[in-house]
Amino acid sequence: MPPHKRDRFDNHPVKTPPHTVGSGVLFVVAVPIGNPGDISPRALETLRIADLVACEDTRRTGRLLAAHSIRTPMLSHFEHNEERRIPELLDRLKGGATVALVTDAGTPAVSDPGYRLVRAALDAGISVKAVPGPSAVIAALSIAGLPTDRFVFEGFLPAREAAARKRLEDLAHEHRTIVFYEAARRLVDTLSAMAAAFGESREAAVVREATKTHEQTVRGTLSDLISHFKATEALGEITIVVAGAPGADSRPADERITVKELLDEGLSLKQASAIVARLTGRSRRDVYQEALKTRVPESPD
Repeated sequence: MPPHKRDRFDNHPVKTPPHTVGSGVLFVVAVPIGNPGDISPRALETLRIADLVACEDTRRTGRLLAAHSIRTPMLSHFEHNEERRIPELLDRLKGGATVALVTDAGTPAVSDPGYRLVRAALDAGISVKAVPGPSAVIAALSIAGLPTDRFVFEGFLPAREAAARKRLEDLAHEHRTIVFYEAARRLVDTLSAMAAAFGESREAAVVREATKTHEQTVRGTLSDLISHFKATEALGEITIVVAGAPGADSRPADERITVKELLDEGLSLKQASAIVARLTGRSRRDVYQEALKTRVPESPD
């Protein structure tokens, strides 16, 4: 790496293992998810002094660089050419180059290309540094109004309906807040699948076009959200934040309502299961299936 390049990072010293002395640095740089004003001074400085910017779309990143009078060369690095690009980028890094890795929006490697390059660089003994900034996951969590002390990020659900349904069923008893990405055209179908797996009364928030001019957050139960987006078409980038499954019923044992008690009052199994699911936040299907297994058949006269 040319001395003047490394000197620009003296304010951010990093201990470099002996076997990596002289090698370059891979910077993982977050860029805006919408509002261009969200880019940090450090991100701009990194992009400016890097030898190369590895990006998903050279046209999109080119506009960002041009807006800040940055003329650093770019190299396309996206999902379908990642395996081919990694050896080339590693050669550049081993030769002492500084490479800035960016994605089209937000933080690289978070449901975007980047993980494989980061792992390959680390395996090669190359220094990898984060230049943190915007993330749609954190932005949505911060305004959803749901617990943020513990959460799990699921990204996009599988494209196939059966696989998506199975993933949601596996998450039905997850107690942490859950964050998903989704395409606007599939939003109602996904919310409906979530309601089937988690229960219609589960709280959730849909964050649309975060940080952009038409940013919108709609909060309510999954049932509320389905009704809203059936009536109002969703457009733009979508992040869904869903409350985790409630813990054990905190009411005193003598105040808890069970399926059996409701059956004794004359309700059908389907009605009783729906009521218990709504009160507990559990999946109606799970409550129904559990009740079927434990229900004692009536003796014939």
